[in-house]
Amino acid sequence: MSPVLPRRRAILAATALLGTGVLAAAAGRAGAQGRPLVVGGKNYTEQLLLAEMTTELLRAKGIAAEKRDGLASALLRQAQESGEVDVYWEYTGTSLVVYNKVEEKLSAEQSYERVKELDAKKGLVWLKSSTANNTFAIAMPKAKAAEQGVRTISDFAKLVNGGASLKFATDGEFARRDDALLGLQSTYGFKLPRTSLMLMDVGLMYDALHQGRADAGAVSSTDGRVRAFDFTVLEDDKGFFPAYTLCPVVRQEALDRTPGLADALNDLASRMNDDALRAINGGVDVERKTVREVAAAFLRGQGLAG
Repeated sequence: MSPVLPRRRAILAATALLGTGVLAAAAGRAGAQGRPLVVGGKNYTEQLLLAEMTTELLRAKGIAAEKRDGLASALLRQAQESGEVDVYWEYTGTSLVVYNKVEEKLSAEQSYERVKELDAKKGLVWLKSSTANNTFAIAMPKAKAAEQGVRTISDFAKLVNGGASLKFATDGEFARRDDALLGLQSTYGFKLPRTSLMLMDVGLMYDALHQGRADAGAVSSTDGRVRAFDFTVLEDDKGFFPAYTLCPVVRQEALDRTPGLADALNDLASRMNDDALRAINGGVDVERKTVREVAAAFLRGQGLAG
């Protein structure tokens, strides 16, 4: 959900790319022998890293691949369904709630099986499930949470309903999604006034919390800055947020024409867990290394590339 890179420019550039038909032209060559696979990615650090690692891993395996990252979630999903993107890493909760409109509360395993079944009807294959769960969370600066006696989201809701003047840092996507702020407010029975919302790029949210300019905000559980900045993550005591298990999702057509693709992606998925994601995310967002540097170091460390 969850970087120091120029998100806004990335989204605009990606949108323009779709609008000019560059990706569509690539999709039009789908039948051509040897057309590179198009690896997609969303517009935040974790997704940029996954897109980079996937592209470099496939090339190391002798599979031609090109990268198209920096896309907003809905644009990326549309691009895959229309054949403009062949593979990207998705989260079970996002597909379940946002794309397939499933409101039923399911376990992590049930969510995976359900989206696997539903997306198969659209020609999309969910490969091996990683153990990484990049769920949404609500965080506060530790001193602020202790001062207000807030440990759970229910405590936070009471604070809001009690008239506390709060600033809540969020990106526009989290603010609009039913599996995010809209549904959260409904479940916990509170409503943040518009004047409380600090809409900003994802990476800036963490800085706003860390610097005390925001009282609370939306974070991703696998973001390296949550631990580095010592935030208090509020307990989701009503179990609102679904599991967001990370998996590679591939067009069936791409699997059929690319021997070894499933094995390569399943191997990478088996190495993805919460600690691994926190480490690579922190490499970019805390240690200020480039996406390419961190991705290459991870692949080398796993013996997946030279």
